Amino acid sequence: MIEQKMKGGRMSANFGCVLLVLASLLGPAFFLKRWTDDVRKEQALAATNLFRSNQNEIIVNATIWQRISKAREMLKCSSSTVCLPSSWIPLPKNSNYKDETASCPFYFEWIRRDMKPWSKTGITVHMVEAAKPEASFRLTVVNGRMYIESYRKCYQTRDLFTIWGIAQLLKFYPGLLPDLDLMFNCDDNPLIHRADYNDSTGPPPPLFRYSGSEDTFDIVFPDWSFWGWPEIQTPSWETLVKEIEKGSQKIKWVDRDPTAYWKGNPFMGVERMDLMNCTQRPDWNGRLYSQDWDKETREGFTQSKLSDQCQHRYKIYIEGNAWSVSLKNIMACDSPTLLITPQYFDFYSRGLVPRHHYWPIRVGKKCDSIQFAVDWGNKHPNEVMEIPKAAKKFIHNELKMSIIYDYMFHILNEYSKLLKYKPSVSEKAAEYCSETIFCFANEAEEEYMKDSAVITASPSAPCRLGDVESGEKAMKEFLVKKTEAIDYVEHLEDTGSV
Repeated sequence: MIEQKMKGGRMSANFGCVLLVLASLLGPAFFLKRWTDDVRKEQALAATNLFRSNQNEIIVNATIWQRISKAREMLKCSSSTVCLPSSWIPLPKNSNYKDETASCPFYFEWIRRDMKPWSKTGITVHMVEAAKPEASFRLTVVNGRMYIESYRKCYQTRDLFTIWGIAQLLKFYPGLLPDLDLMFNCDDNPLIHRADYNDSTGPPPPLFRYSGSEDTFDIVFPDWSFWGWPEIQTPSWETLVKEIEKGSQKIKWVDRDPTAYWKGNPFMGVERMDLMNCTQRPDWNGRLYSQDWDKETREGFTQSKLSDQCQHRYKIYIEGNAWSVSLKNIMACDSPTLLITPQYFDFYSRGLVPRHHYWPIRVGKKCDSIQFAVDWGNKHPNEVMEIPKAAKKFIHNELKMSIIYDYMFHILNEYSKLLKYKPSVSEKAAEYCSETIFCFANEAEEEYMKDSAVITASPSAPCRLGDVESGEKAMKEFLVKKTEAIDYVEHLEDTGSV
């Protein structure tokens, strides 16, 4: 179906007329069967409050016929644009789905910790329903097929590309994902606060989102930008990392501006505003630039290409209102990342090691800390350049798309093991696959989907999670190593040991 639309062939059928003709020619019994079949097909197009960034009407409680009518009006999709068995890629005949798969990256160990609040009680349908007031949509997988019940529109196309990413997971590992049922929130800030739950209240409601914190129970999941961000013309991660690395080769590190660079929206959070105050210091060795996205949109994003932002020896990462998707982009630039101590984390950042993958910056002394980091790095170039080498290795080995699909599989698989009920499809849910999601997309969004589409299923099984005991041991050792690395850097700063 995707190929048909790419060639410009959006079919249009007169649904009502066809049914009337069939009824008159073939009789009531056959008419009833065709009516039932087509209603089922049209449900794949019916969750009309999903995905359209310019949509004003939200149809959640509408009848099926109202939803079908709205879907036809908005999408102009054919009634044959549905999820068929051919929508899901079969396993390769030569697939080596055996036990000798590679071990998962270390940061996968956080999956079990994220599931710990429900490890003793399991997850009931009541717990899942309790997360509904905060959810953007409900994701249900039954027999390897995906169904979405939408509650509200997400910012820009976050929901579109998140659901698209999950559809690609189901194509990358067809038939492997067990039945599951979950609530997903696509805003920035985690919402399920630890302080609100204890032994007397019972377990928190499970809620998936893009980031978490030490103070919350939200379950972290890869964000939409791995499959593309059309609103700011950022391609899929697989394409973007190649562009950034190509851009980083234009100027050798030793020939770059010997300062620290940051560009972004300074009005996204108090810490960014505080960072901007550093520029008032004389001879401060940071270079900060405000990103005006409205202006960029008008001028065609000529000044925001990430591949053109690798001209300084150091790159600064700072959170916005919550976590920022920019960390992976910064790490790909072949410059040491100066990471201002974050409050939030995403699915992979908890596996990064200070002084190995990045240089830690104190959030309360960010101006002084950045000044010291740049001075120290410029005086110890051989040592500091080990950081971007390790970051590049991490990106290529532990943050490639096949590994991201592995993480998605394992977090969903471990979650499904805790369900105390058999997931079923709600009446207001519609089935989605690549064809029907593509049907919702406009021309610009289609290009990003083509770029990130899974074409063939993985020839091998997902990576292998380690056993619980060894995982806990490795986690304790990692946390000690992380603390020691941060303490060492802070000692250097405090003593002025440049």
